Formats: sequence, structure tokens, C-alpha cells
Amino acid sequence: MLSSDYARQLVSDDASDQTASSQAFAILRFIVARRLPRGRLTVIDATNVRPRDRRPFLQLASRFSRPAVALVFDVPLLVCLERNRLRPGRLVEEDAVRRQWTDLQESMPELAAEGFQEVRFV
Repeated sequence: MLSSDYARQLVSDDASDQTASSQAFAILRFIVARRLPRGRLTVIDATNVRPRDRRPFLQLASRFSRPAVALVFDVPLLVCLERNRLRPGRLVEEDAVRRQWTDLQESMPELAAEGFQEVRFV
């Protein structure tokens, strides 16, 4: 499993440092581009709630003729907010949680059209 938080930790010694996100995602894409040609199962643990966030990974899957499966955690907003409040350690700002939840809701109907071979809702 490739985690965007872990990649941020590698770059900046702080998994919550959002200023390290572009570099962290460059690391993720680099690793994905090395795993897919080998036929290795590759799970990307990242929020990726907008099509533009998912596109580079879908392009890599296509480039290496590998199926892409979206695992969507379709959780009610109030549950997301409560779980965020109960997180040990780092909290995400409530506005960010609301924005990410809304972005996901807006993009869910189009996931298959983006190029996912399968979309699974959890």
C-alpha cells in the first residue's frame, strides 16, 4: 500500500505537511510506474476526491495495461466530521473535510467514465 501521508513524511518529516504534497505525489507516481510493469498489486491510499487527482494514476494504469479499481468509502458527512474529531494526533480542518466530502459526492457518478474498470463502494 502506497500512502500519501507516508510519502509526505518521507519528504518533510511530517505526514500532515500539505506543502509537501506535490513532491509526495511525485514519489507515489514514481513508485507506481515501477510496480505496474512488474504486475504488482498497487493500492494508493490517498484522498483523491477530484478527477484531476486521480487522472495521473489512471494514466499510469492505462500505460501499463493494468486495471484500475476505485475503492470509495462513501461515509456520511456527519460521520466523517465525528471521526475526524476523534482522531488521535492530527485533525483535519472541518472546512477541508466538508470540501473533500462534497468533491467526492460530485465526482462519484462519473468514476467509471474516468477509466476505472471497477468501482466499489464501501
